[in-house]
Amino acid sequence: METVKKHFFSDMGVMLGRSMRHISRSMDTIFTVCVTPIAMMLLFVYVFGGAIQTGTDNYVNYLLPGILLIAIASGVAYTAYRLFTDVQRGLLERFRTMPISRSAFLWGHVLTSLVSNALSLVIIIIVALIMGFRSSAGVLPWLAVAGILALFTLALTWVAAIAGLSAKTVDGASAFSYPIIFLPFISSAFVPTESMPTVVRVFAENQPVTSIVESIRALLSGQPVGNDIWIALAWCVGILLVAYYFAMRVYKNRA
Repeated sequence: METVKKHFFSDMGVMLGRSMRHISRSMDTIFTVCVTPIAMMLLFVYVFGGAIQTGTDNYVNYLLPGILLIAIASGVAYTAYRLFTDVQRGLLERFRTMPISRSAFLWGHVLTSLVSNALSLVIIIIVALIMGFRSSAGVLPWLAVAGILALFTLALTWVAAIAGLSAKTVDGASAFSYPIIFLPFISSAFVPTESMPTVVRVFAENQPVTSIVESIRALLSGQPVGNDIWIALAWCVGILLVAYYFAMRVYKNRA
């Protein structure tokens, strides 16, 4: 068992290094992920912000959590694309003939997604600070926010793995991210759910993005989180476990 674990982590490190080298050679993918969320943040703050009633004087503070989730949803699409490309090039079969842990191939892509999305989020937060974002949160709340975002990234990345392994075309590999990117618009990310029609409000208040956004917003503002954080964690862990199970099934079938 110890030998298997040792080989797994060493193999995963090699695959992570391989994927990260691809990222380092095309840093434009990280900036591309940032462009749309930053553009949306500029649009909503400086164009629509004055007309939106959120009960706060600093709309950037209210908006930022949803923008971060949109950036993650955009970023994981590249994981699906990279996986699809590897499969089409026959790398899956090549790695299969080598004495390496089978799941290390997938985990290399997943961890790369975690690192690249973290870099994108840092860039977006820096822009938000320039736009006036301020937080009274201490170190522990910020760590909690980082943990929620990392868990959300892992959950969506495993969903992306399913798309990347099972898609027939490049467009199909990344198309799964469109509904996920759209979810924050039907949540409390941009406006309070109280202003929505009844049917839309019920959906918005009971989908995963709202609880995640509310948890991050409360943590960054130094307010009590309440039950939202447990609901958010339950959603993230649930999506992660289900997506991981199906991703591994698809991967084994392809291998």
